Amino acid sequence: MGWLELSIEVEQRSLSRVEAALEDLEAASITLLDAEDHPILEPGPGETPLWPQVTVRALFHDHVDRIGLFDALQIMVPWLTPEKITARGVADEDWTRVWMDTFQPMQFGRRTWIYPSTMEPPADLAADTAIVRLDPGLAFGTGTHPTTALCLAWLDQLDLRGKTVLDFGCGSGILAIAALKLGAARAIGIDNDPQAIIASRDNAERNGVVEHLDLYLPDDVPAGLSADVVVANILAGALIALQPTITAHCRNGSPLALSGILANQADEVAAAYRADFADLAITPQEDWVRIDGVRR
Repeated sequence: MGWLELSIEVEQRSLSRVEAALEDLEAASITLLDAEDHPILEPGPGETPLWPQVTVRALFHDHVDRIGLFDALQIMVPWLTPEKITARGVADEDWTRVWMDTFQPMQFGRRTWIYPSTMEPPADLAADTAIVRLDPGLAFGTGTHPTTALCLAWLDQLDLRGKTVLDFGCGSGILAIAALKLGAARAIGIDNDPQAIIASRDNAERNGVVEHLDLYLPDDVPAGLSADVVVANILAGALIALQPTITAHCRNGSPLALSGILANQADEVAAAYRADFADLAITPQEDWVRIDGVRR
């Protein structure tokens, strides 16, 4: 089965009307994209911002009455004339499988590798290689983003044997799982999204380490919880706001890594942590940086 894709560029103020019309016409899916270069990197708490110009893409089954569909749209949204709509046929594919078929293993540091479930690592890898099984397409990170890559490379160069590692903002659990594969005795994941907790637990089960991973929503974190190593891959504003909490989880002498920071935000984040952490270092990758240091 194929699909008909409609692409419509609208102003933010008109978006809700167009979305409602497409939903009433039983679109199989509706996707919103940035029509221009207006990145939203760090929305405030509770905000769901949109771009000034939005490209709306709607999928319909290819057997739909196209003339009737265009006529109905024009009645429901009078300014939406046919010349403002781009239509094209889309083949029916297993998009996840297509992506996974092109997804290659990724190495971070010397020992850490991310492998999809569809591929087996070679038998001649070094004995201390840490293989993390994680498939692409997850909402919370697979290691491809520079912020995650910076944290994985940092964990890779630490001696984690027997240590407790805290992953603050655990998302998919990729950092906590990697820490356990690198020899940590225990990992702790904290995230304010219940779906992230579910994803982390599922991924830990697939990697055979779930019995060594504790997962918490912020309100459920035990009092006095601390760790030997702490990594927080969130966003600059949250890192600054949560500095007292993150610092409290770090034992004296604990290494700390902070990521999710744009290069132009590095000084502000470092200033928030400098009083409590020594030897702060900034490591860049593309437009992002990692800040790491040691708890005083």
